[in-house]
Amino acid sequence: MLSNHRLIFYPHDQERCLDAAIINAKKVCAQKNTKLSTMRESVLVLIWQGHKPKGAYDILDGVAKTTGKSIAPPTIYRALDFLLDMGLIHRIASLNAYIGCPFPSHEHSNLFMICEHCGSTAEIADTGLNNTLSSICVSADFTLKTQYIELKGLCPKCQSESANSEQ
Repeated sequence: MLSNHRLIFYPHDQERCLDAAIINAKKVCAQKNTKLSTMRESVLVLIWQGHKPKGAYDILDGVAKTTGKSIAPPTIYRALDFLLDMGLIHRIASLNAYIGCPFPSHEHSNLFMICEHCGSTAEIADTGLNNTLSSICVSADFTLKTQYIELKGLCPKCQSESANSEQ
């Protein structure tokens, strides 16, 4: 079942979204008997702000600004590696950037819709796609470890703005 991606692209309650991400992160860490340190949480918060993928150095700058401290790049990369290992974020390869995962406790398709104009990115979970990929892999006797599908185009807001500017 395809999630309602219109809710992801259109304005929503960012504070509620961020709170849910932190609650989910703490739950995942507790289940895996590990800790969401202050630095890891700071990185996660920055990644979730704005629903646009962020590069490691943007995250580094953001953490330095919010903490008032100089942060070494390896510190940020260790936090990113931890968040990736926990399934709390994804790396968007084509952008060399990171985005929060809204489904950290569930197997999902890693399907990303990336707006080429504003950079907003939505992750979609689609059971049908998961089943299709699984079936293809079984047919090919292939063991799928992970996959990412990136769709690039225009989000509803940018489509509307484009249509309005053409009139």
